[in-house]
Amino acid sequence: MDVNFLITAFFTLFVIIDPIGLTPLFVALTQGMSPQKRRAIGIRACFIAACILTAFSIFGEALLGFIGISMYAFRIAGGILLFLTALDMLFQRRTKRREDQAEEDEGHDPSVFPIAIPLIAGPGAIATMILLSGQTDGVLGYLSVLGVMLAVLAIMLALFFTGGVIEKALGRTGINVVSRLLGMLLAALSVQFVLDGLRGFGFAG
Repeated sequence: MDVNFLITAFFTLFVIIDPIGLTPLFVALTQGMSPQKRRAIGIRACFIAACILTAFSIFGEALLGFIGISMYAFRIAGGILLFLTALDMLFQRRTKRREDQAEEDEGHDPSVFPIAIPLIAGPGAIATMILLSGQTDGVLGYLSVLGVMLAVLAIMLALFFTGGVIEKALGRTGINVVSRLLGMLLAALSVQFVLDGLRGFGFAG
C-alpha cells in the first residue's frame, strides 16, 4: 500500500470525524454520569459508528453503480461536501450545529443518537469512506482503509475516556483554534478530491 495514501486517508477521516471537536460534546452529553457508564456509552457509540462506516465502505460503491452514478462524479460531490464541512469548521457553524443536535436528545442514552449518528458516522464520514474505498485495489487496500478508520475511532475512544482532562487542558478557545486549523487543511484536501474527479472526466490535466 502507498504510505502517502494511508496518511492522507487517516488525516481526512480524522478531520471529518473530528475527535477533538467531539470530545467536549461527549463530556456534555454524559455529564453527571459515572465513569463506568460514560465508558460504556463511548464504547457503544464507537462500535455502532464503525459498523455503519464499514457497511457503507462495502456496499456504497455498488449502490452508486446500481443507481447510475460514476465514482468520478461521486468524488466531485464528495469533495464539495467536504469543502462545505471545512467552511463550517472555519466559521464554527459545525460546532453550533452539533451542539444543537446534542441538546435535542438530552436526558437519554446518547450512544446511538446523536453520538454514533450523526456526530461520528455523519454524511461527511460516510462519503469519505466510500471515496477512500473506491481508490483502493484488492482486499489489502480495502482492509487498510478499514484499519485507518478503526485507528481514528480508537483515538476518539481514548479521547472520550480522558475527555474531562482534555477539556480542562485545552479550554474552549484551544479547541476552536485546533478545529479551524484542521478545517483549513480539509478545504485543501476537498479541492484535491474535486480535481481528481474532474481529471477522471478529462477536464483537468
